Amino acid sequence: MHLREAARITAASSAALMLLGGCTSSEPSRPPTSSSAVASTSESPQPADIARQRATAAYLGMWQDMADAAVTSDWQSPKLAQNATADALSRISRGLYADHFNGLVTKGHPINHPTVESVEPAMAPTVVNLTDCGDDSQWLKYRADTGQLADDGPAGRRRIKAMVKKAVDGSWKVVDFAIQDVGTC
Repeated sequence: MHLREAARITAASSAALMLLGGCTSSEPSRPPTSSSAVASTSESPQPADIARQRATAAYLGMWQDMADAAVTSDWQSPKLAQNATADALSRISRGLYADHFNGLVTKGHPINHPTVESVEPAMAPTVVNLTDCGDDSQWLKYRADTGQLADDGPAGRRRIKAMVKKAVDGSWKVVDFAIQDVGTC
């Protein structure tokens, strides 16, 4: 399944934290003052920042897992559940099953550029909503038996909205996504 197939079914950096070490000097070290203690606290990742990073990683992971499974239309791939659950996982599995049933495979990869729309609640996030302008022009369906291109729909950039939730085990998984028509972003 790819963006076009999902669009038909649906209605619609990780950042690294660098800490700089202190400079050497001839003065003896002093205990941190309250202003330097505040500065080091502000450098710590906040819960909302961590949620943004993990939700975005889960979203991108979902598309990668889907692309990997789509090469053979493996609708039962255990990888699909690594980053997706609920309606998202069901939608992906159904789409891949339809491709398998129809003798189709998908080659290439989608291109995604997700941005965080909201993090809820801010102090202890459990839901992150993302928007994306996904491009499926290099992720095409082929006949499994002949290798001939089988795509019949338009390809290109589409607006995608996704909801990612924190699971009981602390992992983040896409629970739902909606893909709009080509040209919506």
